[in-house]
Amino acid sequence: MTAAALWTSAEVAKATGGAASGDFEANGVSIDTRTLIGGDLYVALKGDVLDGHDYVEAAFRAGAVAAIVKRGFASKAGMTLVHVEDTMAALRHLGIAARARTTAKIVAVTGSAGKTGTKELLAIVLSALGKTHASKKSFNNHWGVPLSLATMPRDTAYGVFELGMNHVGELAQLTQQVRPHVALITTVEPVHIEFFKNVEEIADAKAEIFQGMDKHGIAILNIDNPHFSRLKNHAEKQGITKILSFGEDEQAQSRLIDCSLHADSSKVTADVLGERVKYRLNIPGKHIAMNSLGVLTVVKALGGDLNVVVEALRTSEPVEGRGNRIKITVAEGQPPITVIDESYNANPASMMAAFQVFALVEPSPGRRRIAVLGDMLELGRDGPQLHAALANPLLKSKVDLVFCCGAQMDALYQVLPPDWRAAHTKDSQELASLVAAAVRPGDVILVKGSKGSKMPYVLQALQALALPQIRTKEQSRVV
Repeated sequence: MTAAALWTSAEVAKATGGAASGDFEANGVSIDTRTLIGGDLYVALKGDVLDGHDYVEAAFRAGAVAAIVKRGFASKAGMTLVHVEDTMAALRHLGIAARARTTAKIVAVTGSAGKTGTKELLAIVLSALGKTHASKKSFNNHWGVPLSLATMPRDTAYGVFELGMNHVGELAQLTQQVRPHVALITTVEPVHIEFFKNVEEIADAKAEIFQGMDKHGIAILNIDNPHFSRLKNHAEKQGITKILSFGEDEQAQSRLIDCSLHADSSKVTADVLGERVKYRLNIPGKHIAMNSLGVLTVVKALGGDLNVVVEALRTSEPVEGRGNRIKITVAEGQPPITVIDESYNANPASMMAAFQVFALVEPSPGRRRIAVLGDMLELGRDGPQLHAALANPLLKSKVDLVFCCGAQMDALYQVLPPDWRAAHTKDSQELASLVAAAVRPGDVILVKGSKGSKMPYVLQALQALALPQIRTKEQSRVV
């Protein structure tokens, strides 16, 4: 076996209970032919709409060394296949095998908001201490978690995995695969509440993360969250004795002492389990500063050097769709528009956090702050009320114009002062052209909504306003 090999055919067959038609060594695992890299093992998953078995040939053309397929799938010349009863179960067992063979310290992150950003911060700081493997993007569900596990290199020192859920029992299944040494819960909020009776049930579902841990595990919880005691009780019932808290509360074991907020950064002073540290974050927002405190608590709990990792925090950047800034020049000689891209997802807590950052970003003199908001989904019967409740936080953000789309956002639009109302449409595709027509050079535009609201349509319309690049003399020279 070569040093770089992630999986051999014998290991894959043993882990999945499958039968391999030939020998191979794979350097990675993929479920998507669009992102597959030469040397990967392709797993043909059947989804609600697409069946990965229809893309097996494309996987081999892209450089796959083998493919995991269901029994009965016909092989063609040049294909090395591993036949199994259930390809999703095979991916899950591959992930479990990867977890069983690793000696890495494993950290799992969940919460109603901030999971992905916190996971990314953990990946940054732990990479300063040793080889770190982390979930890509928001690979936090029934296929994302086992895929993240299955792609973990053999020599990983730290593994960071994001776990998500929107129903009871989902997190329990994921944490049993990950079996974390440390579990961090960022916050509990009324997110996905359509599928729960109340927020307390959401807290109970988040606490399922402890079910994959033993008595030596470490739970790290936000003491400022009203459900802290409930989460702590769940951890204790699981036999976990080391429960660490972070927050602003005086009783917090890791406490935020001071946080200076700026439009593009934050300066933080904190006491992390008895050690005072100062650091800068290049991601603005107090919510980010709070989550970074949880991250440093993880590092300290694992015995890491805080002086090393706070330097690494300086390299942090916003995740795409979660607060990254896009500058677009729409008129020659005029200041660009600034787009705050929060298009990936939305819930009441993340909306409030985004508005606070929005207020810190100054438009050019005489220009405006424009909010473009799509529906927050899965809020159940309280959806209209929770949307309407965004009006006062918007006022505090010093917004000038508000564009809305979606049936739920109509509840907000109707309670806004008339001079704030720019437009309300049924969907983001219809709204996009109205927003593009309204912006002026120097404006600051916040774009946010749940994933199902498809707010990237608005981003695309704004990016289409960019002036064509001016060709350089070198580019325009006739050769």
